[in-house]
Amino acid sequence: MRQSRPRWVVAGDLNGFFGLVVDNLSILGFIAAALIGIFGFPAEVVFTRMFPGTALGVLVGNAIYTAMARRLAARSGRDDVTAMPLGLDAPTSIGMALLVLGPAFVAYRQQGMTPDAAAMATWKLGMASLMVMGALKFALSFVGEAVTRAVPRAGLLGSIAGIALVLMGFLPLVEAMRSPVVGFATLGLLLFVLVAKGRLPLRLPGVFAVFLIGTALYYGLGAAGLGAPGFHWPQPAPLRPALPWPSLGFLERLPDTVPYLPLLLPFGLLMVVGGINVSESARAAGDDYRTRDVLLTEAVSTLVAGLCGGVAQTTPYIGQPAYKHMGARSGYTLLTGVFIGVGGMLGVVAGLVQWLPLAVLAPIIVYVAIDITVQAFQATPREHAPAMVLGFLPSVAYMLAIKVGNPAWIAPDRFAQLSTALDGHGLPELAVVATLGNGFIITAMLWTSAVAAMIDRRLARAAAFLAVGAVATLFGVIHSVQPQGALQWPGALDGLQRTIALQFAGAYIVLAALMLLLLPFQRGATISGSKSN
Repeated sequence: MRQSRPRWVVAGDLNGFFGLVVDNLSILGFIAAALIGIFGFPAEVVFTRMFPGTALGVLVGNAIYTAMARRLAARSGRDDVTAMPLGLDAPTSIGMALLVLGPAFVAYRQQGMTPDAAAMATWKLGMASLMVMGALKFALSFVGEAVTRAVPRAGLLGSIAGIALVLMGFLPLVEAMRSPVVGFATLGLLLFVLVAKGRLPLRLPGVFAVFLIGTALYYGLGAAGLGAPGFHWPQPAPLRPALPWPSLGFLERLPDTVPYLPLLLPFGLLMVVGGINVSESARAAGDDYRTRDVLLTEAVSTLVAGLCGGVAQTTPYIGQPAYKHMGARSGYTLLTGVFIGVGGMLGVVAGLVQWLPLAVLAPIIVYVAIDITVQAFQATPREHAPAMVLGFLPSVAYMLAIKVGNPAWIAPDRFAQLSTALDGHGLPELAVVATLGNGFIITAMLWTSAVAAMIDRRLARAAAFLAVGAVATLFGVIHSVQPQGALQWPGALDGLQRTIALQFAGAYIVLAALMLLLLPFQRGATISGSKSN
């Protein structure tokens, strides 16, 4: 029966609203907990500068997706059209906090800035980073499918899976286990609800119920004197409305994004790939949204957020069919956008986030890491699994570089000594670790893509990926020899830095040449999914 005016809200929209709101709150909570708790970032800047613009991006994107769903419902005469869910992207938002904003704040402090000045500089850097990613997503919205054809799925998903397992999985797990009773119990309940598909004796969405239980456990144990050392009751500031006005302040720190481009560009590219995938997923569920419209919406909402002070990019979530099964239609995205957007401006979201302990928030990030890694293996050809595993290793190198570069672990003068000392067994070990870690996402994409091409016996294609790796190495896009991973000019390098750059670039060139030399011998060799004669 034709229904030209679909209802704004149906019962299923409330289920979708709770699920989508919890997803966004958990990511905002982790950003705040990581910046404030791990890096000592001033809370005032996080809650009154970063959050309002970030939340505005969620409001804009969900409003557009709501309008798209209502237009599709009116055009098709169907009353079961479900809007595309939009929110903050978990991997890149967490990556921004742990790999860009936090380290940048520390670097600004080391330059002699006061905490407040360093925080403001970091905020503007976050805005500039979001504008860079948004601009990339906007441009790729028109050619996104061509990009995905150039890079194999193993290369795209394997690189993000490495981040997920090593950085999103391990580092938040450590934070959760600093309050082991609460952290482990929360993680276990999340796995029970989300992985084992168990049911809790509460008539609430599973993740929301786990958050309530974990938070109650944290404060209950703390009040009884049984909490982990350092427990304290939060002292949230009073609600302070902060409107996300457009600002060109990001231009001041736009040059500072250059060292982070090896992170930011893959972050933006992966969201385009994700947008294409979720569009296909929604189409398979019966809602035929135009892929370009889905991609343009996430690009526009990211640009609006960055222009207005946001620091985390938005993306359409992959769970559109799941929300459809909940009975959600177009109202849940509008409700979520209004709650997060207006709540972020009025300080309500900041108030909620301050009461969510890191020991409760970190486990959901661990689960997301597990889910991303599993999906990466499930969505790629089985024979490409070894290539994906190889792609995890640059993330390990980056994590080690983060830890051993921490002055609390190794004194700076000792670190510098170990990074330059030659022992007759090749390049200095710490220098190799740092060089492997710099540009680790693109490194993982190239390694995985090259090995996947080898597995498919497409050796010329493998050589092409390796040649790109050689050029990228010389200019510091990957394997930068600069301490902060900055881009470099090959002719300006000297000494050990020049040696390392040439050795790493030479490694790619030699392997690429070997692939080309082996081409004539591949007739009749095994190709993926088939056997040789």
